[in-house]
Amino acid sequence: MARLNPTFVCSSCGGETLKWQGQCPLCGAWNSLEQRVSARTRPAAPAAAVTLRAGGEGREALARFGSGAAELDRVLGGGVVPGSVTLLGGDPGIGKSTLLLQVAAHVAASRAVLYASGEESVAQVSLRAQRLGLAAPTLGLLAETELAGVLAASSERRAALLVIDSIQTVQSGAAPAAAGAVSQLRECTAELVRHAKSTGTAVIIVGHVTKEGTIAGPRLLEHLVDTVLYFESEAGSRYRIVRATKNRFGAANELGFFAMTPGGLKEVKNPAAIFLARAPEPAAGSIVTVARDGGRPLLIELQALVDPMRFGAPRRVAQGLDANRLAMLLAAAHRHAGLSLQEHDVFVNVVGGIEICETAWDLPVLIALASSLRGRALPAQLVAFGEVGLTGEVRPVPYGDERLREARAQGFGIAVVPQGNAPRKAPAELKVAGVARIADALEAALGA
Repeated sequence: MARLNPTFVCSSCGGETLKWQGQCPLCGAWNSLEQRVSARTRPAAPAAAVTLRAGGEGREALARFGSGAAELDRVLGGGVVPGSVTLLGGDPGIGKSTLLLQVAAHVAASRAVLYASGEESVAQVSLRAQRLGLAAPTLGLLAETELAGVLAASSERRAALLVIDSIQTVQSGAAPAAAGAVSQLRECTAELVRHAKSTGTAVIIVGHVTKEGTIAGPRLLEHLVDTVLYFESEAGSRYRIVRATKNRFGAANELGFFAMTPGGLKEVKNPAAIFLARAPEPAAGSIVTVARDGGRPLLIELQALVDPMRFGAPRRVAQGLDANRLAMLLAAAHRHAGLSLQEHDVFVNVVGGIEICETAWDLPVLIALASSLRGRALPAQLVAFGEVGLTGEVRPVPYGDERLREARAQGFGIAVVPQGNAPRKAPAELKVAGVARIADALEAALGA
């Protein structure tokens, strides 16, 4: 006979404890623990194990299929995997439903697809598809919030792709709570995972995000699914970035770039240069660097302004960069290259409103500061990257060859890079200057 085992589940974070407490020991919420009784049964007979062979039997049955967007396929690792569960989160109005409706319409041309919306009626989804110019007569639309009805319709259609928009609106009878509650989110996601693994249906779930930018609900949701994608956008920008923070079938931290247009989301053909918008004439303090975000290099313009200090302490302002690291670089440049800025205000900005989280911006920032201080514009064809140490050395950064190839592909002809990143044979029509010290880099850039 099964024995009942009471546990207490937090309604805020979904954590479980064996005894009731006034405060959840995991998230700190008060009066959030609710009792749940689960039956402990005898362990079932062990399932038969399958031997993993080098031949890869069954690979044909799990062949990926395209989503219709090459950038999204890149983020997913090469396409949609049958039986996978993907969680897509993003701010309201960023384009999550638009992207998934475009994907569903493309896949519906060759496979059975069900788009289940708990936020819009079928007529509203159809109106949005008409506005986007999508013609998919075989696409199945369903306005339903009961998960049992959605799974039944998916099984009846033998859907290859199931889109849930969104998980916060779906509820299951197995969890006695309102839609959007922690228990509902956990139970509905678990049922969708079981449905995907048992039927081979690829499931894409839309999730709301909190004010901190993370997907609403317990982190358990991200552990249950196979892939977690975040839809990001800078304020006022028409560009959208899809970032993979977890991917069991591909590389994590991969990026996909889209542009929002009146006809929906369009892929960016040249994502390496979307943040590259320079002035018509070269200006002092402007330089281009090759940053790496995700799995691809991006060409980004850095701007520096050096202005004589008016009063008080000198200001050090950095937008898109680490201000503490900037102060460290200024000290190293003063000690080892004679670049004295103690009596100047220093302002550094990353054009495009993005953030660079690697150290490859060290060298180009110092070059841009020297250019602004001396009032000498750098050549328009100059690109630079490299890490600077406290002892004045210029250290190599990862993926130097890829950065140089991308710079040459975008038309740059001069590169100032660390000596360790200088290739034995530079790309055609690209002059590479390998430097070992800060003073050498400033001389090579300003004398180029």
